[in-house]
Amino acid sequence: MKKWIIVVVLGLALAALALGVVRVHMPANAEQLQGFISPGPLSNAHAFLEQKCSTCHTSIHGVEAANCIVCHTNNYILLQRQPTAFHADISRCAECHIEHRGVNVRPVAMDHAALAWIGWSELRISDPETETLSRTDLIRYWLRDQSGAARPATALDCITCHATKDRHVGLFGTNCSDCHGTEQWTIADYRHPSPRSMDCAQCHQAPPSHYMEHFAMVSKNVVARGTLGSRCCDNVQVNQCYRCHQTTSWNDLRGVGYYKHH
Repeated sequence: MKKWIIVVVLGLALAALALGVVRVHMPANAEQLQGFISPGPLSNAHAFLEQKCSTCHTSIHGVEAANCIVCHTNNYILLQRQPTAFHADISRCAECHIEHRGVNVRPVAMDHAALAWIGWSELRISDPETETLSRTDLIRYWLRDQSGAARPATALDCITCHATKDRHVGLFGTNCSDCHGTEQWTIADYRHPSPRSMDCAQCHQAPPSHYMEHFAMVSKNVVARGTLGSRCCDNVQVNQCYRCHQTTSWNDLRGVGYYKHH
């Protein structure tokens, strides 16, 4: 028998033996194998899927939104709340909801930049026969004039989600990104007017309780009991915020200090 025939036969025999070993041991070690390739523990909410990779992951494509929607499509509470209702129009999940970062890390941290890129990319691939194309062009031309780092986030329509949290009650318009960033709402360079300013009402509106009997029966009396006494409350008007409040906090009352109401 020729030598090369012997080599081929031995090779085939070894391959068959190796295949048999794999077929016997792979099912038994499937969970261990998944553990080797897992990038880390799932969050507590998804911990029950720890050994069921195929529930979320698809070969070649990875995590697909369709697999997430199977479980989350009926989350009516999330879809009915204004801050989270945008999920009804989003067809991608994994960009924002990042998993495998540990049992105690909830995959719900808001990533405005990721959301902006999702919206931008989905607009670009939308049907060109619809008005979406003109919206895409408008955003593209607008973004062209923005600074590079701010481009993705400034494409967001902040008021769509944050209207119910607008502490300016519409006085400053709806272009939140003109002043605010997505990392934090406070403005680093902002300096509040002097504590001696009397123009508070230009920016601040009194709560509804100040336009009711509560203002005379409770609010005025609370400050009157302080060290300022009647000097603060005699004939005070609702728009004279400075006569009772201080710039440190709305519940830091003159002559009273921090007051916890209700």
